[in-house]
Amino acid sequence: MSTLANSFSKDNTSTAIIVPGTPEPLIVSYRSLNAEISSFQAKLAELGITTGAAVSIALPNSYEFIVSFLATSWQRGTAAPLNPAYRQDEFEFYIDDLSSALALVPRDAFAKDTPAVRAARKYNAAIAECYWNGTEVVLDLKDPGKLAGKGDRKIEVAQPDDIALVLHTSGTTGRPKAVPLTHRNLTRTMKNIQATYQLSEKDCTLLVMPLFHVHGLLAAFLAPLQSGGSAIVPARFSATTFWPDFITYKANWYTAVPTIHQIILKSPLPNPVPKIRFIRSCSSPLSPKVFHDVEKALNAPVLEAYAMTEAAHQMTSSPLPPGKRLPGSVGIGQGVDVRILDAEGDEVAQGSEGEICIKGENVTKGYLNNPAANESSFTKTGFFRTGDQGTKDKDGYVYITGRIKELINKGGEKISPIELDNTIAHNPNVAEAVSFALPDSHYGEDIGVAVVLKQDRNVSDEQLKAWIAERVVKFKVPKNIWILHEIPKTATGKIQRRKVAEAMLKKESSTPKL
Repeated sequence: MSTLANSFSKDNTSTAIIVPGTPEPLIVSYRSLNAEISSFQAKLAELGITTGAAVSIALPNSYEFIVSFLATSWQRGTAAPLNPAYRQDEFEFYIDDLSSALALVPRDAFAKDTPAVRAARKYNAAIAECYWNGTEVVLDLKDPGKLAGKGDRKIEVAQPDDIALVLHTSGTTGRPKAVPLTHRNLTRTMKNIQATYQLSEKDCTLLVMPLFHVHGLLAAFLAPLQSGGSAIVPARFSATTFWPDFITYKANWYTAVPTIHQIILKSPLPNPVPKIRFIRSCSSPLSPKVFHDVEKALNAPVLEAYAMTEAAHQMTSSPLPPGKRLPGSVGIGQGVDVRILDAEGDEVAQGSEGEICIKGENVTKGYLNNPAANESSFTKTGFFRTGDQGTKDKDGYVYITGRIKELINKGGEKISPIELDNTIAHNPNVAEAVSFALPDSHYGEDIGVAVVLKQDRNVSDEQLKAWIAERVVKFKVPKNIWILHEIPKTATGKIQRRKVAEAMLKKESSTPKL
């Protein structure tokens, strides 16, 4: 039966979770983890959580997050992880959107009346503090809310088509959409990831992504557990502790967004660099330059993957050696049917550009309470439209040329911002570059670029523009270049071009004109 409760051995005495800490780390075996999840499931049932009840989890990366997430899914509830750093209005949106029955918050959050607590109270969700006390994961009910008088439910047995997890899209093109993912969706992705990277009980990963994001939850946590390996789970990514934790607990791979790879490269490397079986990059485009820099510095194959929430994360990936790794490509379909289709849903000629579309057991059947989005997101043959434009070569390697809604349309000329980013990244002064569309009275749209320079480098926007003009056709030369100390990113290190564009336009409008 394809459920999270059946995804790993309950009698395994080997290590599943390592939570670094002082004076001693928390090291948990599979057997102990299963016992703790079962105990917490009983606590949820006693509180009133049953089939279909949404549980908002506003906890940082931690043992209590792991236990509460899995126990909710085992109890046939719907886990809804949330960024614990959200503002109150953000918590309100997500708790209201799912009519959450319960909000889990950290120890002492209730007394401090944190944003998550205030939001849960507004929508009458029960509020409980959740924390590890050294002996058990505590579930301390502070406000029964809508669960008042509804406790003492029976222990449930999860079914493959139960909704185990709901995450919201990032909302880059509008109101965030709720993506329901079933046990079947999640376990299929876990098996796909395990097969792609040949994960086994010998592997150990250091988790650097947040567990409230599908990348961290599926690729860096659930897939390793499916494989019988172990996961090191620090509270957050820190460049200072990354290598000490990696070496101390004998990690041999990790997965991250390109931003984190670049932070690791800028930090002092251990000598010698530990043996790394592979490095995975996902959730944002990896420039060929960073690809080569990481491989050279860490002496390990970099495998770029392509994923999205609606596919329960992974869709494609570069294969392990001796398979080909092609910089600029996100690899080949991994347990997922990937096709390049036109606007009518028909497959384009091999090598031609179109929309990347997918079909597979890992893909959601549709958004919650959003028939209009479901109508536009699936083709007549049941393929999900990713919204990404790309091509596929004769060997099945996929190349993303841009988000369809992010392509820059300059007087009819379509410009891929990813292609421009990769060109600018080769400038020896540039650490990071993000291209985006600017409104323009003459062309309709023109090109803007936000740039972060390398430390101790000094170059003007006009010098950069001249350098770019020598390497691209004239219509691809940016109209405006902003040199920044840092580029705005999401909590997972992902760049949202629309939000960068909005920030730059706001900056421009607030600059006094001489």
